[in-house]
Amino acid sequence: MTDPYIDSDDYNDISENEVSTTQLLEAPLALCGERLDAVLAKLLPDYSRSRLTQWIKDGLVLVDGKVVAPKTKMLGGEKLQVTLQLTNEEMAFQPEAMDIPIVFEDDHIIVINKPAGLVVHPASGNWSGTLLNGLLHHCPSLANVPRAGIVHRLDKDTSGLMVVAKTLPAQTELVRQMQARSVKRVYRAIADGVVPFDGTIDANIGRDPNNRLKMAVLKFGGKPAITHIRVLERFATHSHIECKLETGRTHQIRVHMREANHPLAGDPVYGNLRHKMDEDIAAEVKTLGRQALHAYALALVHPATGETRSWKAPLPDDFRRLLDVLRGDGARADADAFAHASDDEDDDEDWDDDDDSDIEVIYVK
Repeated sequence: MTDPYIDSDDYNDISENEVSTTQLLEAPLALCGERLDAVLAKLLPDYSRSRLTQWIKDGLVLVDGKVVAPKTKMLGGEKLQVTLQLTNEEMAFQPEAMDIPIVFEDDHIIVINKPAGLVVHPASGNWSGTLLNGLLHHCPSLANVPRAGIVHRLDKDTSGLMVVAKTLPAQTELVRQMQARSVKRVYRAIADGVVPFDGTIDANIGRDPNNRLKMAVLKFGGKPAITHIRVLERFATHSHIECKLETGRTHQIRVHMREANHPLAGDPVYGNLRHKMDEDIAAEVKTLGRQALHAYALALVHPATGETRSWKAPLPDDFRRLLDVLRGDGARADADAFAHASDDEDDDEDWDDDDDSDIEVIYVK
């Protein structure tokens, strides 16, 4: 990605939903003559001066049992009782035991095959039970790495490969590779309709001006987003496709495929609920209960050894079941495309940059 995967929320702001805890302190004699807010700023350096001042004004700080003003001068030796108002964000970074499907791990990186339904990072509505919480339990030293080493994310209901840095130097190098677009990420997806040919979607993505909770292709503004698409199988009502990300925008594949009039099957946000299909296929899409998207392959330069490494994650069972039903519906005669979709995932060819030479552009801003 060309920017950090998560919005840079100001964790120093006071949240509407906070958890309180009390801390007892004593004003040092060495700080005699200094204001209360200045004394607290030195005793509690993890909190901003403005936040501490607000706590004093709100009566959350008692000096010898009394509420006083922020500018009150301390003599030294006063007993301070501070009710810390911790935000959900601050409380969320706690280790939690969970079964993390690890594909590869050494002293520098962890490669994970994230299951669908697992949230990557704590956020509103998901303050616990996230991948970050599990990583902190699995590797406690990640508490010393920003965002527990997470350098990119997958949507909650997208399955597949993610890389996590175990050290700050590894994280810095992986972020550099993301910015340089040298990390290769290949996804498998099932799209509505018959995708006619291989191609590239080049269209800026930004917040949907009509719904700030969604992303959209924008004619003006937004950030550059490029997705390369290859058709693996064509069915009567759907297509099995492979998507190679050149950039890493939020919901990029889902938004681009919607813009190409082939939204992903089962996508609850960008999908087409009116897409016509046989009842058995519709039932399987409903059972899937998520967008049919899987991060299938990942390749990068190891941040410590400089060696190019690559991994593949087999299609999850729910994705395979939908494919089985679609194949029973009668795949179109396309031997070359079907050959790419061998049931033996390990026999699939790597999608190198040279493969893009004959790709048509199917949508350009």
